[in-house]
Amino acid sequence: MDNWEISKPLGQCYGTDKKINPGEEYFAALVETEEGFQRRDFCADYWHEQKPEVFCYWKTKLADHNRKKQIFVDDEMLMAFFERLAQEAEQERVNFRFVLALILMRKRRLKYDSTLIKDSREIWHLRVVGSDKQFMDVLNPHLGQEQIEQLSSQLSQILQEDL
Repeated sequence: MDNWEISKPLGQCYGTDKKINPGEEYFAALVETEEGFQRRDFCADYWHEQKPEVFCYWKTKLADHNRKKQIFVDDEMLMAFFERLAQEAEQERVNFRFVLALILMRKRRLKYDSTLIKDSREIWHLRVVGSDKQFMDVLNPHLGQEQIEQLSSQLSQILQEDL
């Protein structure tokens, strides 16, 4: 499995190099590069004017380092990210999606329903909580505890939340 690091917010717009001040809203995004996913932050003006091409994004505010961190990641954004990764075949993304499924199960957004073995691969059938008819499948890549912790750490860095 490839290793990649997602940087923390730098307080600077990637598109303009303009400083993003504490408390100011901005758009954090994952951008696909040759090296893998990279986090890039964009000030609201640049985001609305240039509409940069990104893999996924979320709107947030730059934390004030003098105040206690209160960052809440919207579960809908997590679900959208999970759904967006559904058709990915690259092993790194399959692993990433599986760990995201575990997080969504812990957050009680997904509930395990059953397992299907197809072509020697284990596929979990998950029900979207609050819907008796909506199901999602996720491939179980049989990650070790260390791999799960590493991917959880990467997700935490991306989302700025303790997962």
